[in-house]
Amino acid sequence: MKKNGNIKKFYQYAFPMQAAILTVSDGEKTNPITVAWHTPISKKPALYAVSISPLRYSHKLIMDSKEFVINFAPFELVEKVHFCGTHSGRNTDKTKDAGLNLVKSEKIKTKCIKECFAHLECKLYEIINLGDHDLIVGEVVNTIIDEKAFREDVLDNTKMKPCYYLGSNTYTKIDKQQKKF
Repeated sequence: MKKNGNIKKFYQYAFPMQAAILTVSDGEKTNPITVAWHTPISKKPALYAVSISPLRYSHKLIMDSKEFVINFAPFELVEKVHFCGTHSGRNTDKTKDAGLNLVKSEKIKTKCIKECFAHLECKLYEIINLGDHDLIVGEVVNTIIDEKAFREDVLDNTKMKPCYYLGSNTYTKIDKQQKKF
């Protein structure tokens, strides 16, 4: 039997979604923010979108710097992923407090998170206001992947367990082996 869901929590019904940590720089320090509302939206040009409230500190930093990195985190970083999504960079150095290590990107100034298994270096392409969040579209100018985590450009779930967000501050990983057709 089915029943009506809670329209105020409609987005919860789309979970799980892979949790990623977006990094953006103010010119001196790098600010990480956890995002679950993100997706590729075009191959040509290579575009990737993330939904962020204009009230967030990271939103302002993206507007100022015109670039960001999407870092895909393994489940072993779940505590750090949660920390970056529940604290503001206005008041704390989240990179330092979460214990994340940064490395230089290849095509942009914003740094990547060393412990993550894939990185999308993005230059701001467009911002579209859509209600209480903005869809921030980045043009992917470079990708960096941990070759140990991928097989023929596909994530090997037997070697790398991504962190997935279930909503309500709950995370999981997928433990079943992949089947390729």
